[in-house]
Amino acid sequence: MTDDPPLNPALLPSGFVDVLPPAAEAEAIGLEALMRVFSTHGYDRVSPPLLEFEETLLTGSGAAVAEQTFRLMDPDTRRMMALRPDMTPQIARIAATRLAHEERPLRLSYAGACVMMGSPARETDRQILQAGIELIGPDTPVADAEIVALGAEALQVLGVPHVSFDLTMPPLTTTLLATESFGPAARSALLRALDRKDAAAVARHGGALAPVLTELLHAAGPAHRALDVLARVDLPPAARAQSDRLAATVAAIENRVPGVRLTVDPVEFRGWQYHTGVCVSVYALGRQEELGRGGRYRSNDDEPACGLTLRPDVILRVAPPRARRMRVFVPWGMDPRVAQALRAQGYATVAALGDIADPAAEAYRLGCAFVAVGGKLEPVQVTDQPG
Repeated sequence: MTDDPPLNPALLPSGFVDVLPPAAEAEAIGLEALMRVFSTHGYDRVSPPLLEFEETLLTGSGAAVAEQTFRLMDPDTRRMMALRPDMTPQIARIAATRLAHEERPLRLSYAGACVMMGSPARETDRQILQAGIELIGPDTPVADAEIVALGAEALQVLGVPHVSFDLTMPPLTTTLLATESFGPAARSALLRALDRKDAAAVARHGGALAPVLTELLHAAGPAHRALDVLARVDLPPAARAQSDRLAATVAAIENRVPGVRLTVDPVEFRGWQYHTGVCVSVYALGRQEELGRGGRYRSNDDEPACGLTLRPDVILRVAPPRARRMRVFVPWGMDPRVAQALRAQGYATVAALGDIADPAAEAYRLGCAFVAVGGKLEPVQVTDQPG
């Protein structure tokens, strides 16, 4: 027994929400619009489970999301299970196991809900919706560009204005830091300074790398300006190869998507734990939330891969609202073929469940714009509503 008061039946755990009409329908329509774009480019849809064994979900690229993962014990097998916080590791697993013998390049798409632990700063989105693509096999700038191009097309289909793709090369920072001997405290302080874009702290903690890191820090912005800075600075061979790959990817994207808005941050590395090459974050001008992110990584069998995961729930807050399907009230006794024809024309029909004395008033009450009368549509015009 407990003395706690009974829970309000509408109360949900922090970070979980009911999506109600008409938002739920808009979300479903928007999600399918994204998936149609992916499908038309040859990306085959897969649907991994929400729950997996912890030991398989959190291996390989999945290890990077372990801290964000809800866990529970399977009462049958007594093995630990995990709810996916991100679908990309699952696609990597499928590619390396169930689809290991499929021809490459392997193009896969996916959509579904994910659940993450959250934090005080992220309690509003512990359950999120993802839709994305993974291109597995090739390791080329052209492959990187295809991922960005499909993201741009999908967002254009949904009418999202002023989209920006922000590119970075996370291994560039770690490659540069590996050229100097930093103690644990100094390295931690330098990484924190880079993370916060604190040029003064970078100068204090960067040692011999401070001039290069400071210059790269200030280079963040429009792609070609940042690439010009990268081309001028003195980089070790490994870092120069990464810089050249970033430049080649920018060129490939611009060739595939003329006029695309691209920015580059040469030393951005936050949140790219398992990525091994060019990465991208997607924004809409004037909005703080990411519309999506992705990049290059290694699949579970160490196969090259790149992908992009979009957030349909966030995207639909930025995209222009879609008009709701017009509703037509169908009075009792009307030929079912009339309603069928209306649905074929794009209307939603709301059928009477019995004889109604005033169909127009009932249509108004149920949110219908029209009443079907004799095979024609009459606008609902009710002026004397009670209350």
